[in-house]
Amino acid sequence: MRFPGIIPAVTTPFAATGEVDVDALESNLAALLDAGVHGIVATGTMGEAGSMSGAERRTVVEAVVRAVAGRVPVIAGISSGTPAAAIALAADAADAGVNALMMLPPLGYRADADETIAYYRAVTEAAGLPLMAYNNPEASGVDMTPDLIVRLYEEVDGVVAIKECSGDARRIPALLNAAPGLEVLVGGDDWALEGFCAGATGWVTGVADVLPRECVELYDACRTGDLETARAIYGRLLPLARFDMTPKLVQYFKAAMDAVGLAGGPTRPPRLPLTDDERAALLDAMAVATV
Repeated sequence: MRFPGIIPAVTTPFAATGEVDVDALESNLAALLDAGVHGIVATGTMGEAGSMSGAERRTVVEAVVRAVAGRVPVIAGISSGTPAAAIALAADAADAGVNALMMLPPLGYRADADETIAYYRAVTEAAGLPLMAYNNPEASGVDMTPDLIVRLYEEVDGVVAIKECSGDARRIPALLNAAPGLEVLVGGDDWALEGFCAGATGWVTGVADVLPRECVELYDACRTGDLETARAIYGRLLPLARFDMTPKLVQYFKAAMDAVGLAGGPTRPPRLPLTDDERAALLDAMAVATV
């Protein structure tokens, strides 16, 4: 399975009373699909999946699969602290009809290389779905080096792609040269252009929740080698994209979605609303992005 193109990691809207707002989620998905995105990630690790119950996560994944209706691949985030927990989430996602899974190394424990390989093997063997490994040292505490990622690809059937979020664009050609069959995707919003130019085929992104059409235009310009257009689009997106690499990325992107008429809405504790200064900085970035 391949994952080319723009793949938003969708936020989960919540109603004022606190429950998952399925209607708002489906409305957001319709806008993303109309804009031409190429895939969807549900219950992504850096969003609010960790604040949801198992039943709520099932509700979200089922709603995404239903709304997408086979038009693009749906990937479910299943990052967890143990193989058993990840396998349970994978089973729910498979029952809902997702096409693939995405997962960090085990959360809450800095696994070594052999433990990381064993963790991915246990989950992929039980899940029976293609899996996108996810390297985000800030989130997991484990930096999967290119050597480890190559091992993972070669030793674990089912690992077909890597979402690379180290921020080091040099790793992309290193991975492509060492494991030509492994698909490499950019996982950080503030180095998407660098990642595409280095050979990444896709971009798992939060910015596309807000400005999906512009992200698709960036991807298309990169594919056709129109770097002048790509740089111009990226220059407008970059101030907003930089919020992706902050602890409050969910608050920023939900507020930005509200600003463009999509359903962002409230976040769950421990996240608090943006401060006045934070909101002003976001509005400045939005003014650049929406010129």
